[in-house]
Amino acid sequence: MDQLPIDQILEGECVEVMKTLPDESVDLVFADPPYNLQLGGDLHRPDNSKVDAVDNDWDQIGGFDEYDLFTWQWLEQARRVLKPNGGFWVIGSYHNIYRVGSILQDAGFWVLNDIIWRKSNPMPNFKGTRFTNAHETLLWAAKTKDARPTFNYAAMKALNDGVQMRSDWTLPICSGGERLKDADGKKAHPTQKPEALLHRVLLSTTNPGDVVLDPFFGTGTTGAAAKRLGRHFIGVERDEDYIAVARERLLAIEPAAREALNVTQSKRAQPRIPFGALVERGLVKPGDTLYCPKGRNTARVRADGTLIAGDRAGSIHQVGAQLQAAPSCNGWTYWHVRTKQGLAPIDVLRSEVRATLEN
Repeated sequence: MDQLPIDQILEGECVEVMKTLPDESVDLVFADPPYNLQLGGDLHRPDNSKVDAVDNDWDQIGGFDEYDLFTWQWLEQARRVLKPNGGFWVIGSYHNIYRVGSILQDAGFWVLNDIIWRKSNPMPNFKGTRFTNAHETLLWAAKTKDARPTFNYAAMKALNDGVQMRSDWTLPICSGGERLKDADGKKAHPTQKPEALLHRVLLSTTNPGDVVLDPFFGTGTTGAAAKRLGRHFIGVERDEDYIAVARERLLAIEPAAREALNVTQSKRAQPRIPFGALVERGLVKPGDTLYCPKGRNTARVRADGTLIAGDRAGSIHQVGAQLQAAPSCNGWTYWHVRTKQGLAPIDVLRSEVRATLEN
């Protein structure tokens, strides 16, 4: 396949279809593979009505050996098509996530987090023989240990009212108007995920314009979230009925305006500005004095962007650490310049330089 089939649903078995995709061509893989549920007979509610459980053929892979082989095969293809700094997500329940996680590591992926999706409205345990199963587990991984996948930390913090986003996410299961129905009014897909879950996954680990591959597309929740957020998707699905529902769903979605897709940027994602750049631009001059926050320690600026304080010389970080007898120091917040309003951190000057680069 010469051209990447973005924003398309490809019909067929996931492994065979993924083999047609180019190496290192997608930015993120989100996988919701069959859980291979080990169910024993029908399940009924207290009123004797039957629970619409997952008993579809596509979820029945076989025994552990068959499931492990299937997992190896699709993970191998997912890793091949993932870009070197791409991200990988897989979701599962206690039935399969430990087997998938083990094979994931054996295949060379580097696990970054496990996320607990705590369901705020889980299905009760009607038999009363076990704890109510109220969560699923997501694994977020990189292609290799040294990879640097996208992580929009500041955007996640902003989404969480200014508090660091934790690895336990409380979100409701898919229900009400979001739950897709077939012509008979029944669930179009038994394991449809809430779009809020995919919104968080894509917002945190992709950027606008990125390509997201979902090898188990189902009724298109990943594609729906991607389209709303200005990302591209590639869906792989073998069931014609699911494909029809997904296509109808996606046609009804209008992506957000381009300016609304920008998110709060982490400092790590901003252009790197060395202290020497401030000297070059005349914002700090050779011979100027820098002060610690309380004014007790001072240092002089040299023409090459290093500092000198007595017999100590080095970068803004090295000299700051030496004067405090500390193992490290963030020189950008430690060192200050004197202004008419008092002492101001040199980080303010760095922000001015960044603003000129972005405009």
